[in-house]
Amino acid sequence: MNVDPQLDALFKPKSIAVVGASRKPGKIGYEILRNLIEYGYKGKIYPVNPQAKEILGLKCYKSVKDVPDEIDMAVISIPAQIILDVVKDCGEKGIKALVVITSGFSEVGNVELEEKLVKTARSYGMRILGPNIFGIVYTPHDMNATFGPKDVIKGGIAFITQSGALGIALMGWTILEEIGLSAVVSMGNMADIDAIEVAEYLADDPNTKVITIYLEGLKPGKGREFIESMKKVTMKKPVIIVKSGRSERGAAAAASHTGSLAGSDLIYDVAMKQCGVLRALNIEEMFDWARALATQPLAKGNNTVIITNGGGAGVMATDAAVDYGVELLDPPQDLKEEFRKYMPWFGSAKNPVDLTGMATPDKYYEAVRAAFKHPAVHTITVLYCRTAVCDPMELAKMLIETRKEAINKGINKPISVAMIGGVDVYEAMKHLNRNGIPAYPIPERAVSAIAAIIKYSMYVKRGK
Repeated sequence: MNVDPQLDALFKPKSIAVVGASRKPGKIGYEILRNLIEYGYKGKIYPVNPQAKEILGLKCYKSVKDVPDEIDMAVISIPAQIILDVVKDCGEKGIKALVVITSGFSEVGNVELEEKLVKTARSYGMRILGPNIFGIVYTPHDMNATFGPKDVIKGGIAFITQSGALGIALMGWTILEEIGLSAVVSMGNMADIDAIEVAEYLADDPNTKVITIYLEGLKPGKGREFIESMKKVTMKKPVIIVKSGRSERGAAAAASHTGSLAGSDLIYDVAMKQCGVLRALNIEEMFDWARALATQPLAKGNNTVIITNGGGAGVMATDAAVDYGVELLDPPQDLKEEFRKYMPWFGSAKNPVDLTGMATPDKYYEAVRAAFKHPAVHTITVLYCRTAVCDPMELAKMLIETRKEAINKGINKPISVAMIGGVDVYEAMKHLNRNGIPAYPIPERAVSAIAAIIKYSMYVKRGK
């Protein structure tokens, strides 16, 4: 896959200029500079502001051309009407990539200025991310070049977003939900670099395990390229897309938002299925799937076992399995007999396996271990409803231990967990997620995550 090597200057720059750096907290140029410093960026940072001598302890320059050292990337946050002169200065300085925060281009009908922006940059061999964006984050490089939340958690999920406000909000949400990210890339108008190129780059990034995209639309003529590119990307990494503008009015809103061609939703749906992209209907679903795909192995088949201590939760999970196309295994006789050892006489060794409300962490441990060991089981979903006899944190620790033991014996199967209860249950879920087991507050989400793993696994298997 021929990825533009200059994209390295976007994700791994050795030096960054912040053009339009500000001395005033709350201003975009101030917040970007502060995020770069406080997130721990190790390269050189050069604030550019002709009215200032120093900002946040860093020497300030009147122009990028006054900086005595080489600059890989410039983050530009200045009014649109003066941007072309700054772009020329960046080109003459030999800067490789521009992150154009500035708005006021095709999204408001100013197509001509956007075309001049791209033409000027390309005449110097520079690439542009944006315009009309909030910036870029690449956590392995300790780089947060955005005016969004600072403390992005490091992890294996890349998030590409065509919406700025939504992207900033979701950065904060991932921090709250403890979802680890490798990258956050704001795409905006995609005047030059588009989501296809970024996905191609991240497909070869060893720090990224899953690629997620919030997409409103592609530029005209990009459909075939999207399909051919994503076919290659999805054989390397799972790609999950939320495509907004599914309705006619939503498509019109998308067109007015970023100037993208939303197009027929049916066409996008067919295209995504052709190239192995998992289409999520909403952001929560996208990150649910991403969390599971980033931590779990591929599934060897579609046979799933649900283990629960509550019949109602098991019924809900069963309905979800039907909805998502997950095959519930009818346990072989030897597995049923094994399960019966860990439940009272009124439990059920069928699938869902109901250990009943009397289940202790030890009983869960043995039943889950049996599911890991049996070759007929391909994936496991564990459900827990808060009871007095089963402490949720003890159960979480038991599940982590069971999985570790299985992996040490060369057995690694996808597992998801749903835990229903109060504050102590929420803490147990957080502990599971921190230790590589995706956990959710309702059964349907745990089953949905397993379904995504199975769907992607079967696609990769067919492609090989």
